[in-house]
Amino acid sequence: MHSLNPKPVIPLPGTCFTRRTTRAIVLDGRKILLLYTARYDDYSLPGGGVDDHESAEQALLRELREETGAKSLKRCSEFGRYEEYRPWYKPDYDTIHIISDCYVCEVCGQFESPQMEDYEHANGMKPVWVDIDAAISHNQKTLANSDKQGQSLLRELYLLQQIKDRLM
Repeated sequence: MHSLNPKPVIPLPGTCFTRRTTRAIVLDGRKILLLYTARYDDYSLPGGGVDDHESAEQALLRELREETGAKSLKRCSEFGRYEEYRPWYKPDYDTIHIISDCYVCEVCGQFESPQMEDYEHANGMKPVWVDIDAAISHNQKTLANSDKQGQSLLRELYLLQQIKDRLM
């Protein structure tokens, strides 16, 4: 999978662990299926961690079901990999290395009710179809004006711009 990073990824000092994730890009014209999170007032791609027993595609489908209610994937193709290092907030490690494999997906069938995790409910997360320009603009405003922004906002802004530039 090719890199989406605009520059080389440099590890942070200290102890580190790696988290593999998948991110889904689901398009309908200029609209994109995103997760709106009220706590951070931002939009993000659906997706999440790959469990030890799962393939990336299995994790992608599981996360799409949980977060958006999508029942099945018709087609899925690689878009690219985004890597980042962040400070970690728990005492067991100093940093986290997040590897996000992004896929363009076509969802088939009806959507069911999402089955969000407790923390996702608590954060006010919900799936929404949004015009990609509106999502980028909204996230830019949140980045500029909010003190409660999530750590993933820079990644999500970058990925949304890449999606717009390469797929729209």
